[in-house]
Amino acid sequence: MTDLQRALYHASRREFLKTTTKGMGALALGSLLSGNLLGASNPVENVLNGGGQLGKLHHAPKAKRIIYLFQSGAPSQIETFDYKPMLNQRWGEEIPDSVRGNQRLSGMLASQSSFPLVGSAYGFKQHPKTGGWFSELMPFTSQVAEDLCVVNSMYTEAINHEPAVIFLQTGSQQVGRPSIGSWMSYGLGSSNQNLPSFVVLLSKGKDDAQNLNKQAWSSGFLPSHHQGVQFRSGSDPVLYLSNPDGITRDRRRRELDVLTALDKEQQKEWGDPEIDSKISQYEMAYRMQASVPEITDLSDEPDYIFDLYGPDARKPGTFAANCLLARRLAERDVPFVQLYHMGWDQHGNLPRDIKKMAESSDQASAALIKDLKQRGLLEDTLVVWGGEFGRTSFSQGKLTKENYGRDHHPRCFSIWMAGGGVKAGTVYGKTDDFSYNIAENGVHVHDLQATMLHLLGVDHERFIHKHQGRRYRLTDVHGHVVKGLLA
Repeated sequence: MTDLQRALYHASRREFLKTTTKGMGALALGSLLSGNLLGASNPVENVLNGGGQLGKLHHAPKAKRIIYLFQSGAPSQIETFDYKPMLNQRWGEEIPDSVRGNQRLSGMLASQSSFPLVGSAYGFKQHPKTGGWFSELMPFTSQVAEDLCVVNSMYTEAINHEPAVIFLQTGSQQVGRPSIGSWMSYGLGSSNQNLPSFVVLLSKGKDDAQNLNKQAWSSGFLPSHHQGVQFRSGSDPVLYLSNPDGITRDRRRRELDVLTALDKEQQKEWGDPEIDSKISQYEMAYRMQASVPEITDLSDEPDYIFDLYGPDARKPGTFAANCLLARRLAERDVPFVQLYHMGWDQHGNLPRDIKKMAESSDQASAALIKDLKQRGLLEDTLVVWGGEFGRTSFSQGKLTKENYGRDHHPRCFSIWMAGGGVKAGTVYGKTDDFSYNIAENGVHVHDLQATMLHLLGVDHERFIHKHQGRRYRLTDVHGHVVKGLLA
């Protein structure tokens, strides 16, 4: 192997020990230090059986898997979970300078000289036991309020869609970092070897929804076989998974065996870790040829389950059908299922469009909670619902009683969580009367990520991967576990 080859690819352990005079000293030093980059100094005796790099968890987990119902486009907190009657009372008045201050506004407001307050066109009801307020747009979600922890004090640093989505999914506004599902796949592995450890499902609530950047489920600098695998609606759920005409399963097996042997020879020569990833992906694809058609075939679901999720559940590719599929994946111990539901970006025509989006999301989201609970899965499944940021309390563009829009607002927004060790039946955090600034218990994006990892038994500060001389983690150099969200 030439010096150039060593610079381009990671040397094997044997090569490192053979060529480095300090190799044994480094190993001795490592044995004296408290744990390694991926491990813990005193991990609980909870050995991961899925082949993850962590080996052992840092503490006892509350959740075994995550289903993330990402509402892409940013639902307005003012129309969903953050009840602000004062905005209706002061409808059309200018937002006070003392509230808005010098906070950053998006470029879409550059030509707007007036910022009139606008309340919600929809009514709210307070849940009698939890005290939380739920919009009339969310009647089904309000039925599972006692299973939810609603967080009204989320905030982010990103003000445009793509950086904000990437930030929530990867911990950085810039592309190139691993997504949270990839971190889970890499660190925790999966006990189900016939399905990907990280599955992505996409749906649209309306036709003109803004598309997503696939970097949101990228593996970044982690081995590529940890990236999210997108399942699609139709007869071919995963692209290029089916054998071409004339190719039998036995012949495919023989081809893979030959290809694997060639790849291993190449690996000995070059030491490129991506060769191992390719072998892993080939083998997973072969196993998925049998497992994916079974998991995506909903014909064995009884009618009452389809009725629970709503009429769209029978339509492949809808959010409702994807929620049902997410439950089936959870039953088979897939660790991370990411649903992206696109269409929540309402700069204009908000009263009309948000109603459409709520109708496409509300029943299915609540049904997933009920379905997991009745099967005993909610206890160790963490479900998260929410978008990338919030919406302004003033109108974007022309304001009328019948119509208005809201611009991007990173300072506060609402999400909810359920199951997996979350404190159920609670509302966490508060905003001011304008739903513009956080008044109590702010939760940053990195705090949410740290808390999610904590529920999985992982200390976010010790779950680190070294890349190009720097130690990276999902939460970058920020974030803390929010104890108030934990049961």
